[in-house]
Amino acid sequence: MTRPLRILTVTSLYPNAAQPSHGIFVENRMARVHATGQAEVTVIAPVPWFPSAAPLFGTYADFARVPMREDRHGIRIEHPRYGTIPKVGMRVQPALYHAALSRCAQRLIAETGPFDLIDAHYFYPDGVAAARLADELDLPLTITARGTDINLIPKTSEAATRAILAAAARADASITVCEALRAEMIRMGVDGSRVHTLRNGVDLDAFHPPGADRAALKSALGVPAEAPLAVSVGGLVERKGHHLTIAAVAARPGMHLRIAGAGPEEDALSDRIASLAAGNRIRLVGSLPHAALADFYGAADMSILSSSREGWANVLLESMACGTPVVATDAWGTPEVVASYEAGLLAKRDVGDISRQIDALLAGMPPRAMTRSYAEGFSWDETVEGVLRVFGEAVAGRRDRPRTVNGG
Repeated sequence: MTRPLRILTVTSLYPNAAQPSHGIFVENRMARVHATGQAEVTVIAPVPWFPSAAPLFGTYADFARVPMREDRHGIRIEHPRYGTIPKVGMRVQPALYHAALSRCAQRLIAETGPFDLIDAHYFYPDGVAAARLADELDLPLTITARGTDINLIPKTSEAATRAILAAAARADASITVCEALRAEMIRMGVDGSRVHTLRNGVDLDAFHPPGADRAALKSALGVPAEAPLAVSVGGLVERKGHHLTIAAVAARPGMHLRIAGAGPEEDALSDRIASLAAGNRIRLVGSLPHAALADFYGAADMSILSSSREGWANVLLESMACGTPVVATDAWGTPEVVASYEAGLLAKRDVGDISRQIDALLAGMPPRAMTRSYAEGFSWDETVEGVLRVFGEAVAGRRDRPRTVNGG
């Protein structure tokens, strides 16, 4: 019987005890890969070093509360610390990240034996540091691009762009979560024959149409049963476009909006709601546990996502799996998610068009069962099969190539 591949997953985007929803889309993939029995996954998820867990430090204190090691879904997860340097940190971050990776990986190998492949998620700094580790250990490497690492970082730093291209050249295969990111990588100069699109799936067991009466779910959110309700899920940051969503809903008398998320724009968004005199209909509800999102989506008539950038917006599929269609801005991979009437409608990223698409969806809502059926076409099975295939080909290809004395 063939033994499972030993996979070392490297990513700073992974849930932990202090940040249970952080990077959950990476865990969703890797937990399913591990569960097949064809791969044995170990995760190194480095965390920036921070000296204090005191609440007054806000989200920075979360870093100090992350345990050094934990187990989730039968997967061992290590959280070594790495240094960050304000202002100049981006340039040196891959080196500091690699130092933490290397120490942790060497200890894991001494404890449990060698790995067959390094699997990195997010190209910068994670993939760049993982490429150095792959050279150090003479292992095959895969890197998954997830969005901002390709559609934003290369536009802000030439040094980062060079490092990303070097990491992609070192990788035996790259994976993107949508065709739009694959096309951008090819435009940057990456060999398209080594870039594979494997989109995220949705957990159809966790996200499903509500069993409870929707009127009761609306009431729990302070919304009258007959009032149209929109929800939006995402960090309170500018690129999520909550300010546009708020303006669009505020202009529709009788429509309610609930926004789930936390972030630096909270005060500005609260002020915007107040300036529009919409506090009786529009509310920020803070971060919700992942397990609570199904009822949140299920209560709503639609979800709205007004992002400027998205690799693959998992929140859209989660909403659809609960039977709730979406209005989403036409950004990067989103047209690949919202691809039919059952899913919802695409909008330009301006208040006027978001408003028009809200009205159009309210005027012609798809049956909720049809929206759920659409989401069922995005199970994880196909993605997991693709990941295992890419892993197997990378390992086999590396074994077939002659090795140099220094492992290069």
